[in-house]
Amino acid sequence: MLKEKFIEAVVAEDVGRGDLFARISMHRQIRAYVIAKSDGVLSGREYIEVLAQMYDLTCDWGFNDGERFKAGEKLLWVYGDSKSVLALERSILDILLHASSIATLTERYVSAIAGTGVKMLDTRKTRPLLREFEKYAVRCGGGVNHRMGLDDCLMLKDTHLQTIDDLESFMREVRRTIPFTAKVEIECETLEMAKLAMLAGADIVMCDNMTPEAIREVVAYRNANYAHILLEASGNVTLETIRELAQTGVDAISSGSMIHQANWIDLSMKVENGQAPCKKPSSER
Repeated sequence: MLKEKFIEAVVAEDVGRGDLFARISMHRQIRAYVIAKSDGVLSGREYIEVLAQMYDLTCDWGFNDGERFKAGEKLLWVYGDSKSVLALERSILDILLHASSIATLTERYVSAIAGTGVKMLDTRKTRPLLREFEKYAVRCGGGVNHRMGLDDCLMLKDTHLQTIDDLESFMREVRRTIPFTAKVEIECETLEMAKLAMLAGADIVMCDNMTPEAIREVVAYRNANYAHILLEASGNVTLETIRELAQTGVDAISSGSMIHQANWIDLSMKVENGQAPCKKPSSER
C-alpha cells in the first residue's frame, strides 16, 4: 500500500466525519513534541514525514529511523495549526508506537546474534494490510526482510509437499515456469528431507523446528556437497535460544515474533507552547 493511502486510512479511522474539538476551537500555531517514556529504537519517521506533507505540518526530528533513544528524550517536534496537530496526535503516536516497538524488539534479536554473520529475517506473520509497514519497522531495527508475499519467492512448506508426488520432476517444471530471478526455498524437518531438497535443486533449505544438533548435521552436509545453497533456521526461536541456533553455521534465522510479540513502548505527545510563532531552542537540536 502506498504510504499516502496508508496515512489517509489511518487518519480517516480516527477523525471520522471530523474532529469535534476543531468545531469550537480557534486556529493558532502551536509546537508539540513527542517524548519517550521508555527506551527504544525509532521507526516511523518515513511515514510521519509523508503525513506532515499531506496535512501541512512541519517536523523537526531528534532521531533518525534505526537510532536508539532513552526515556526522557524528545524524538520529534511538530509545528502547525492547532486544529491539525491535535486532530492528528493519535495517528502520529500510533504510527511511531507500532513501528518503534517492532524495531525495538528486532534490535534485541539482532544484538543477540551479533558477530555471527547470520541474518535475522522476518516472516509473513504480519497483521492484515500492515505487511509493508511492519516489515519496514523490522528493517529499522536492523533485521532483514524475508519474502514480501507469494509472488517473490517460491517456498514449499510441509503443506505444499503433501501435494507433490515427485519433488525432482516438480522442481524441473518450477524452473521452467517461475521468473528467472525467483528463488525456491524448501522447508525440511529432518536431515534426509534436507538432502532430498538439495538434490532437487533448492536455492534455500529451511531447517524447520530442528534441534541445534540436527541443524549442524545439515550444515555439514551442505558444506560438503552443495556449498552454494543457503540455510535458514526457523521455529522455536527466542531471545534465549537464538544465539545457539546462529552458531550452528546457518546463513539466516527467521522469526515472526519480532512483529507479533512486540510489546508497545511508551511515547507521549505534549503541546509545548500555545502561541506562535515558535521555534525549537538550539540547545535541543
